[in-house]
Amino acid sequence: MAAFCACLSAARAELPLVELGAGMHRIEAELAHTDQARQIGLMNRKAMPQQRGMVFVFTQEARHCMWMKNTLIPLSVAFMDREGRILNIADMKPQTEDSHCAAAPARFALEMNAGWFVSRGIGAGTVIRGVERLPAGR
Repeated sequence: MAAFCACLSAARAELPLVELGAGMHRIEAELAHTDQARQIGLMNRKAMPQQRGMVFVFTQEARHCMWMKNTLIPLSVAFMDREGRILNIADMKPQTEDSHCAAAPARFALEMNAGWFVSRGIGAGTVIRGVERLPAGR
């Protein structure tokens, strides 16, 4: 079990960090652009710094959904179109299997600590800067 946990920690450490922005706010986002990284997401984490998040890059625009199985911290997810415009934001409770879906076809999803978006006045229509520099999903 300890070896498995060490492997998960090593895999997390290898995810590249990308810089995104929303209004005057800087975001350090771990990049989940492969199937494996998207499947693991933020599972089994006990905490995440306030300016940190995870950006999911999907292979195609669709009405993607997220869930919180094995995710220990409450999160908010912003679904975005190909230009980085937020379509909708959903608050997600830890360790649940409820589906939280994009309101329209989305190319990206950005997970942050619960309440991060609302506490900064960020909502549907806000453009997240930096998505144009992200690699294609694979």
